[in-house]
Amino acid sequence: MPPEKKEVRPSSRGGRARTPAFLKSERGVKNWKEASAWLEWRGIEDIECITPDQAGVARGKMMPSKKFTSNTSLALPSAVFMTTISGGYPEDGNGFHYPEDDGDLKLLPDLSTLTVVPWEEDPTAAVICDLVHQDGRSVEFTPRNVLRRVLAAYDDRGLRPVVAPEIEFYLVRKNPDPDYPLTPPVGRSGRPIGGGAGYSIAGVNEFDELIDDIYHFSERQGLEIDTLIHEEGAGQLEINLRHGNPIELADQVFMFKRTIREAALKHEIYATFMAKPIQGQPGSAMHIHQSIVDKKTGKNIFSAEDGSETDAFFHFIGGMQKHVPNALVMFAPYVNSYRRLTQAASAPVNTKWGYDNRTTAFRVPRSDPAARRVENRIPSSDANPYLALAASLACGLIGITKKEKASAPVLTTANEDEIDLPRSLLEAVDLFEGDKELGAILGKSFAATFAAIKRAEFETFMEVISPWEREYLLLNV
Repeated sequence: MPPEKKEVRPSSRGGRARTPAFLKSERGVKNWKEASAWLEWRGIEDIECITPDQAGVARGKMMPSKKFTSNTSLALPSAVFMTTISGGYPEDGNGFHYPEDDGDLKLLPDLSTLTVVPWEEDPTAAVICDLVHQDGRSVEFTPRNVLRRVLAAYDDRGLRPVVAPEIEFYLVRKNPDPDYPLTPPVGRSGRPIGGGAGYSIAGVNEFDELIDDIYHFSERQGLEIDTLIHEEGAGQLEINLRHGNPIELADQVFMFKRTIREAALKHEIYATFMAKPIQGQPGSAMHIHQSIVDKKTGKNIFSAEDGSETDAFFHFIGGMQKHVPNALVMFAPYVNSYRRLTQAASAPVNTKWGYDNRTTAFRVPRSDPAARRVENRIPSSDANPYLALAASLACGLIGITKKEKASAPVLTTANEDEIDLPRSLLEAVDLFEGDKELGAILGKSFAATFAAIKRAEFETFMEVISPWEREYLLLNV
């Protein structure tokens, strides 16, 4: 346990001086001087210097806190950001070329993200890092930089996006053998959790102690949960975050995933963000609420002075309708993701939009004009939050700049209509590579790298023989 913190200390004049506010901040400091004092005040021994890879997995280095504050140069091999989820590497081609020297990329700690790691026994802190080349140039293909690139495109036009993600996930029994299906966990009642418990308070209460740990861990890291609910699936929960800056919200999702997994492990169960972990149960989404603010006026550009929708609002939706199918691989990045995107399910498989219509891909929630926003309901919870936000905002920005027209809003059930989205990972990769406008705003180097990784992951998946094949083909064909 960290040493007890002192709120006041004697001053040189014999009085009592207040503890500086930055020392008590749960998340972030302004500079290295504050960082040293913050770490010392908490008795921090170790620092995790982490950054998200293409899958959103935390990569990085751990070091003693004294070394962290001694101007130590940090680096990671560039290959870390070209790795598949199974640890392999893609083949060269289609614009992707594996660097022959596998040179290092420099890690630059973003001190505004400095926070404790509450589940560690020894006093430990973590900081999210950006990546640059050795000469200081930004690395185009790393996820945090991809999102920064999209935000810079908005900034060039005097605009500032505001987002609010919602993340669904499942709690499941420990499953050390991947050949066996996942099953719901046992709650405090002693019985396995059943489905159909959407918004059930009793369903949430089944995991009171675990949820208390999630809240406790979150508070210690300065992460703010807006609401937590039980979703329709057996043991499926959803966390909603407050709206804000896209980089900060992507950082929060990145940290929340770690936090929820650690809290679940403390209670001998798994938390999974797979898009479709259990057959016959609903999939897990990461819905993204989006609005755009004029930087000069601070007003939502989706609403006119009289409260009506603006042309920019409809153009943003038009851009989403046109380009989201081409960006689907960033919202549904794995073979499993497409098991969630099926007709007559809770996930939309169309490019339609509507007012408060949850069967459409793009829902406009009921709100006052100042809070008018567009909810992208397509992303699954397995998506890298940085890349999902980057892709969604990029599609909307293309619509605004190209003045894309939106279709008429849908007033009826839309998820039983024909499918407007790619049905498989490879089809999604093909569409992604063919959208030059999307590639230009995301960065050509990233687009080529991400597509190569996804093709390699598909080939790895094709090496596995599934239970379905053994059941229906073994003795019948």
